[in-house]
Amino acid sequence: MENRRSFLKKLSLSLIAPSVFSSAIKANERSTLDHTLKGEEYWDMVRNSFPLSRKRAYLNNGTFGPSPYPVLDALKESLEKINQSGEYGHTDEVRKELAKFVGAKTSEISLTHNTTEGINIVTWGVPLKKGDEVIISLHEHVGNALPWLNRAKLDGIVLRTFEPGLTKQENYDKVKALINSKTRVIALPHITCTTGLVFPIKEICELAKKNNIFTAIDGAHGAGTFDLDLKELGCDFYSMCCHKWMLGPGGSGFLYVREELLDTLQVYHVGAYSDTGWDLYSNPPSIAEYVPTAHRYDYGTQGTALYEGVGAAAAFHSSIGKKKIENRIRELNSYLFDGLSDLSSKLDVLTPSEEASRICMVTFKPKNHEYRAFANALSSKGFRVRVVPESHLDAIRISTHIYNSKTELDNLLEAVKGLV
Repeated sequence: MENRRSFLKKLSLSLIAPSVFSSAIKANERSTLDHTLKGEEYWDMVRNSFPLSRKRAYLNNGTFGPSPYPVLDALKESLEKINQSGEYGHTDEVRKELAKFVGAKTSEISLTHNTTEGINIVTWGVPLKKGDEVIISLHEHVGNALPWLNRAKLDGIVLRTFEPGLTKQENYDKVKALINSKTRVIALPHITCTTGLVFPIKEICELAKKNNIFTAIDGAHGAGTFDLDLKELGCDFYSMCCHKWMLGPGGSGFLYVREELLDTLQVYHVGAYSDTGWDLYSNPPSIAEYVPTAHRYDYGTQGTALYEGVGAAAAFHSSIGKKKIENRIRELNSYLFDGLSDLSSKLDVLTPSEEASRICMVTFKPKNHEYRAFANALSSKGFRVRVVPESHLDAIRISTHIYNSKTELDNLLEAVKGLV
């Protein structure tokens, strides 16, 4: 029996050792951030913080942002701690970190699971009646379009739409032209999922305030790209996810609700910690008040480990510098935009040329090829891209983040040249 136990122990060690050894190698490959490095050398070092495969160029951060090692480590450590102790903890500290990350008060942050959840909270919570109008664009992601379409279907509100232009001024003017006495909400993406157009949200929010209109912003592509300051931006509501440009775990997000509007934005889904007290034994059974913070909107148990990962993602951004990250994202975007624009005889670049109206994505359409076949051809050459059937564009979107390099973009441009 003893020999058998010894044999099984040795066998288990032989099976475990390779994975342990592999993890050790990966851990050794992770570089601490050396801020004395400059240019591409610095960003090559940042790239080593990601386990992302080097077998292909990942150019689809607009759909999902792969997490760096610190985020994965935080997730793992939190899960182990929770399951060792049986105590699942709380998310109070992470809420504070997220508020700081976007320039808001802790009391203005609700924890959600994704951008769409936050948008639904706003869509149904804003006081609207039949005939009230909401301005949206024709380039909405389904996560912003469907909630408003659903409320229009059920409550009779009216959606006023417009085709986005190519400049800040043009888009400002288009929104202004749609405003009338019935306009109650302007619901736009900060950055469109289609062409990567950046709307002039700050200016639109100033316009909305003058006309007593709510501003509800789809910020799926905002947090983690801009050096975001929501107070400076001036919006009423801003819904975000953590799994795109923040490089956090999937299934995590947060909603900003301007403090002055907490009692205006009605809460419908409630649960533990949404209230200040409730009593089933009273006659009649009663609920007291809602908590005086945006915590009223995130009901029930939260995934503590997920938000530990979110906190690590925010810290990772801060360790590099939010403004430095924004500048790098813009640098890669311009590099790619210029390279694709040089091929204008063979393809149409749909993303605005105005620098203020783009930041992290470039969308193009081949003139002589079916777009899905073209995207598949790029995929076969080792490039992960996204097709854009939305808004009848039938195009291809490239989105880049801090783990991408100019070498990858050079290789992509050569591949595009060979295909067009």
